[in-house]
Amino acid sequence: MDQNTALPASPGRARKVLRLVVLSTLAVIGAAVAPFVLRMFVVSVPMVVHGGWYAWFFTFNGVMLTMVAALPLSALTVWFLVRRRRAAGEEPGWARRRSLAEVGMVHGTVPWVWLILMPGAHAGEVPGRVSLVPLVDLVTMGPLGLLGNLMVFAALGFCAPVRYAALASLPRVLALGAALSVLLETLQYVLRLDRVSSVDDVLVNATGAALAALVSARWWRPRGSHA
Repeated sequence: MDQNTALPASPGRARKVLRLVVLSTLAVIGAAVAPFVLRMFVVSVPMVVHGGWYAWFFTFNGVMLTMVAALPLSALTVWFLVRRRRAAGEEPGWARRRSLAEVGMVHGTVPWVWLILMPGAHAGEVPGRVSLVPLVDLVTMGPLGLLGNLMVFAALGFCAPVRYAALASLPRVLALGAALSVLLETLQYVLRLDRVSSVDDVLVNATGAALAALVSARWWRPRGSHA
């Protein structure tokens, strides 16, 4: 064997490199959009507070603020689940990890699903609209729109493989994100929510789930362990 011949990289090393690239990319994107997001929250807080319950639950800014406001409740739920599991004899580390994953996937996914299914101004009056040509709508999303679509199932993609060994696989997380996104886009069409059901939303939603799963790969539960 020629000593100068390079050995192929192991799958584990390739995954680490890919994870580093993803984390670096997400860090750059996060740093770029953080000032805009912070400004949005600062400006929107007075509007939402004075807008009543409708502003809290039926506007984008209100739903995002509600998500932040619910953090103490989610933290309390994690604490309760950890105590119950430790009392049942579960190993403390897995008790914390499972509890955080369960609460995290709910807390980080439900608000985005709510936003997707929020009716538009002419809901029920106009027929459903579809966009089935890939990449056509992608160019019109804009940076914030693209980031929002990536976030829809990011919490689910990050937490589900940690909690469920059966989902500890990038293809499975990608398939789960795509299937759930197809379901939401179908509901938008069937319920006539004055939204466009787009194949690009499915692609970006599923990609966000897979990227988040890649980030959490080091905490995935071994396939052979019990759920």
